[in-house]
Amino acid sequence: MDLLNTLVDKGLRRETPTREEALAVLATSDDDLLDVVAAAGKVRRHWFGRRVKLNYLVNLKSGLCPEDCSYCSQRLGSKAEILKYTWLKPDQASAAAAAGVSGGAKRVCLVASGRGPTDRDVDRVSDTIKAIKEQNESVEVCACLGLLSDGQAERLREAGADAYNHNLNTSESTYGDITTTHTYADRVDTVNKAHAAGLSACSGLIAGMGESDEDLVDVVFSLRELDPDSVPVNFLIPMEGTPLAKEWHLTPQRCLRILAMTRFVCPDVEVRIAGGREVHLRTMQPLALHLANSIFLGDYLTSEGQAGHADLELIADAGFEVEGAGEVTLPEHRASV
Repeated sequence: MDLLNTLVDKGLRRETPTREEALAVLATSDDDLLDVVAAAGKVRRHWFGRRVKLNYLVNLKSGLCPEDCSYCSQRLGSKAEILKYTWLKPDQASAAAAAGVSGGAKRVCLVASGRGPTDRDVDRVSDTIKAIKEQNESVEVCACLGLLSDGQAERLREAGADAYNHNLNTSESTYGDITTTHTYADRVDTVNKAHAAGLSACSGLIAGMGESDEDLVDVVFSLRELDPDSVPVNFLIPMEGTPLAKEWHLTPQRCLRILAMTRFVCPDVEVRIAGGREVHLRTMQPLALHLANSIFLGDYLTSEGQAGHADLELIADAGFEVEGAGEVTLPEHRASV
């Protein structure tokens, strides 16, 4: 296919595809799916070889969130049956992080529900970051605490945080249909605050919320413009008790096309398969490793992932290798920025 040859050439040159080309990837037929995966796989291998970065999530504070994000089981008014608890102590979070690192995780993601952290919350998380770094000096720590106020990103950086995650989730034009208690612009502002503080920005999307192909292309192009170092691609797990509980529309083939499109638009960025991969990719997960160079190990915020040993077997069986602590994830031109 001329389209795929063009996209490979552009990906190797870090050239942005056109919107029409990105939409065409999402519109490809099942007959062409393996060709799409092979083409995007060339771009992935060019920039990241056969390495897979492992990430481990530690949920510092669960449930009781004042925001109304329709996809989230922790949202205001959620009837989902999930664990609810206030802040983990630094030693508890450090012990949880150590379990992930012992399983091969290179990055620990510290997540807390809520609109955004208070200054006292930043102090709590700073103490946790220091505790984790004392145990595992080489581990990367990414914080995900919601919307940031002025100066908070700098304080997290001073405490030893390496990155900050805040997802755009969906397109700007449909954001108000998903969340009303904050805006798309609020999310963009927080990603920019992380960038400005010298943190590695991490921002991604959630697919499967009833969005159109145009919405998916919009959000991925917006991410390309924001220029995060890592782009997590989540696949909605419709949770009972949330407004999107009946949104079961994703297929493994659709998920692979979304990952391929993301790789073509963001060729030299860490593309991470995040929440929902086990549910929606199922037996097609090995093919997804040809598109993404990063995954979460084990469980997510309020849903279970597959066992860590199964993830390691998946990587090995597909002919990939776990990225070591001493290896640099990003290509040289990005890592040196």
